[in-house]
Amino acid sequence: MNPSRLKLRRDDAVLLVIDIQERLTPVMWNFAPVEKYARAAIQAARELGVPVICTEQYPKGLGATLPSIRELLPSPPLVKMHFSCGADEATAKALAATGRRQVLVVGIESHVCVYQTARDLLAAGYDVFVCADAVTSRLEEHRRVALELLRDAGAFITSAESSIFDLLHVAGTPEFKKVSAFVK
Repeated sequence: MNPSRLKLRRDDAVLLVIDIQERLTPVMWNFAPVEKYARAAIQAARELGVPVICTEQYPKGLGATLPSIRELLPSPPLVKMHFSCGADEATAKALAATGRRQVLVVGIESHVCVYQTARDLLAAGYDVFVCADAVTSRLEEHRRVALELLRDAGAFITSAESSIFDLLHVAGTPEFKKVSAFVK
């Protein structure tokens, strides 16, 4: 393993926010920290010039993106029917259009859309970083198994806070002060 692959780089990273939707969130295990850290990741990405792409899985049935997430997005979510964002043509094109090869992932559900997306993106040659504190499923066991499968598949399991500070790289700047506030 090349340790330099573990370093997130602002000029090569994109944040992918997967399916944090109104009808899903009430039944997710331990959702409050997921919402907090997904919001922090979005805010930090925007402040640091990292593109943000958000998806919605079948919004007619699962509702729109949660308002607390949607209000932070730079553009409307991409609607998909595939569980995997990598298998969805519009999302795959949006990711490719960024020209970036590191995908930082937050969202739900860990064992379905997050897992299948990360697996497909890894197969397509992306480095995938999954924020364990910003992904969940209906059951804790599903989340745990998903994170194990993702690590086995080659994804880097990290946290939103670790990722944010990795993207910052240095303390003591006005940028640091603003971005570090997002995780407090």
